[in-house]
Amino acid sequence: MGLRKGRCYNQINKLPYTRKSKVKAKSYIKTVPPNKIAKYVMGDISGFFKNRFPVTVSIITLEPIQIRDNAIEASRQVIHRHLEKKIKGDYYFALSAYPHHILRENKMLTGAGADRMQTGMQQSFGKPVGVAARIKAGRKIFTIACNKNAVPIVRKIFTKIRPKIPGKKSIIVEEIKRK
Repeated sequence: MGLRKGRCYNQINKLPYTRKSKVKAKSYIKTVPPNKIAKYVMGDISGFFKNRFPVTVSIITLEPIQIRDNAIEASRQVIHRHLEKKIKGDYYFALSAYPHHILRENKMLTGAGADRMQTGMQQSFGKPVGVAARIKAGRKIFTIACNKNAVPIVRKIFTKIRPKIPGKKSIIVEEIKRK
């Protein structure tokens, strides 16, 4: 069975569920689903810490949102592939969102006649199906540090991934102040 659509999980309407007891018998959730994000920092990491990049371009959220880990990973792969193709390693790319909220689903029968077979339980707890990152308004999701001539390329890449991320977003360009 496939995943439910992302719109089923992108609103923050309940408290975050992150509880996993050290004592397995006391935990409602026996196993936390694995995180699908492969890397959080890519590109020229040492160059970033040596202050080689004068500009950072970030995509921030304008409202509180919840993003599933597979949406973050899909966006990360698109960004990284285009950066490698266009800028060729002369960048620093960091992901700020970490998926910690456990998503639960009460599985229901679907199809013709399923309404007479199963009506479901009210307020059922559900089984874990994935993890999601909760991001407050004004927080960064992705950050890319690059040279000034690469800013239009990075902005174009960020506009490509906008449909993959829920909610209202904005692209911010900042110059790094040298001391």
